[in-house]
Amino acid sequence: MNDGKMESSNFVSHFQQSKIDFRMKKIVLSFGLIAGAIVTAMMIVATTMMYSNPEFKGNDLVGYATMLIAFAFIFVGVKSYRDKYNGGVISFGKAFKIGLYITLVASTIYVAVWLIEYYLFVPDFMEVYTKCAMKRAADSGATAAQLQEQARSMARYSEWYKNPLFVILLTYSEIVPVGLVVALISALILKRKAKPAVARS
Repeated sequence: MNDGKMESSNFVSHFQQSKIDFRMKKIVLSFGLIAGAIVTAMMIVATTMMYSNPEFKGNDLVGYATMLIAFAFIFVGVKSYRDKYNGGVISFGKAFKIGLYITLVASTIYVAVWLIEYYLFVPDFMEVYTKCAMKRAADSGATAAQLQEQARSMARYSEWYKNPLFVILLTYSEIVPVGLVVALISALILKRKAKPAVARS
């Protein structure tokens, strides 16, 4: 009889855990797709402007600001999971894990779209980007030595871009650190322990 109760209890526990996992996956996919769409749109717009306007200088601050806006959905996603599906409580580890997964979903979309855009539509990207970077450095008042260093740096990047694996790694390195920082901050802000039960007299 006790064995039957234990099996029933284990089944209920497993079923409840499956529901929690499904809800977490739903949160991760939903907000990961939203964040991925935002950063991907920014990337496409920036690339289009670079090709359509020879005077385009680009702005790294705008790029990273857009990433921060996109990854704000990590905060929204973690809070949504905590308040809707987890009884208003969440550990730091669980919150960070959700943020990490949202980051990976968004970043993978970003990388995948960039690979398609780069190899099918802008295979000369590094040449165009190098001209843009050199012009930006010259316009900012860089010295001849600084321009030479910039040229060497861009030549190194161009060499790396000949290898698809490096293209993938470099593209991930642009976006993943931003998401990890937001995930860490979100977990620190949103973590909440369950309130201890008050003993009744």
